[in-house]
Amino acid sequence: MIQYLRKVSPKKLKGVAILRLDFNTEDDWRMKAALPIINFLLKHASAVVILSHKGRPLGFQREFSLKQSAHELESLLKKDIVFFNSFNFVEMKMKIQAAKHGSIFMLENLRFMPGEASNNTGFAKNLASLGNYYVNDAFAVSHRVNASVSAITKFLPSYAGLGLESEIVNLSKVMERAKRPLVIILGGVKINDKLGVIKFFSASGESAQGGKHRADSFLIGGALANTLLYLKGAGVGKSLYEKRVSKDIKRLAQYKNIVLPRDYRTDNSAILDIGPETEKIFEKKIHEARTIVWNGPLGMTERPAFTHGTMAVAKAVADNAKAFSIVGGGETVMSIKKYNIDDKISFISTGGGAMLDFLAGLCLPGLSALGYKKKTK
Repeated sequence: MIQYLRKVSPKKLKGVAILRLDFNTEDDWRMKAALPIINFLLKHASAVVILSHKGRPLGFQREFSLKQSAHELESLLKKDIVFFNSFNFVEMKMKIQAAKHGSIFMLENLRFMPGEASNNTGFAKNLASLGNYYVNDAFAVSHRVNASVSAITKFLPSYAGLGLESEIVNLSKVMERAKRPLVIILGGVKINDKLGVIKFFSASGESAQGGKHRADSFLIGGALANTLLYLKGAGVGKSLYEKRVSKDIKRLAQYKNIVLPRDYRTDNSAILDIGPETEKIFEKKIHEARTIVWNGPLGMTERPAFTHGTMAVAKAVADNAKAFSIVGGGETVMSIKKYNIDDKISFISTGGGAMLDFLAGLCLPGLSALGYKKKTK
């Protein structure tokens, strides 16, 4: 059974804490989200050793180093951090054991080591040798079978951090006891990434077409919408879409509760954003909702001319004070922060793919390693 850190006896939290975090974002929003767990551990542990990653490097690549992240975290915490730039575990362990009480350490990018991605037991054991217990507060990477997320739990008492607990509680709330109407907004590029969520929320153990829908509406934008429009026979020109899709995806085009764009903003015959009429349709659905889940931008937000749809949806979600809202996914979270409305969102998930997998009813490897089991109905 999963053990939540805040429920663990303080006596068990003495010694060196190994803390798995995720700083893999364009800015420091995930880092800021990690401050509560770091400060919590500093009240109990003799030292905190932070594990994290950045990007998908092929071996050591300087541009993916976490050295700058260590400096940024120092500024936020207003505390010194000892940064280890190599994986000499004997040397690291000696320095950690000799450090003064309350010290903070950070290892270099774990993905520089091949053992991380392969969930290598030997690498996990070396990581575990640096501390006395392990805390996972990296929900965003908990859908990966990595050594610092999965195998490490075999060697140490292991707990779910404050942020990880919050993710489980809030996402489970949507899955198990959402207030209706429930509106799910999905954007981005690959429809396969969102398929599991649509299937889970489309029907309660029955066919999506004839059964009772869990979600009242799916509002679809981005290249996801282009693919479904193409399957319904609409002309999508030079738009980004998937030509070869599975039978499951073909069925989605027939779902009655999927709301696709009625008009678009285009460039060179390519659909790059939803249009004004679609914005109004989406806004109305969002206004009526009492539970909202949003993952993925609705247009090519890297180009200012095609941010209108995402902006309209963001403001509509923020304006619905009666709804419980969850927003996740790097680009989506960056958008709501850009518009300074993040304080009006009920819960901001630190996960992108992890959030989607959880909402698809899957049990994430990082949570399974901690003893978490999905509730079954």
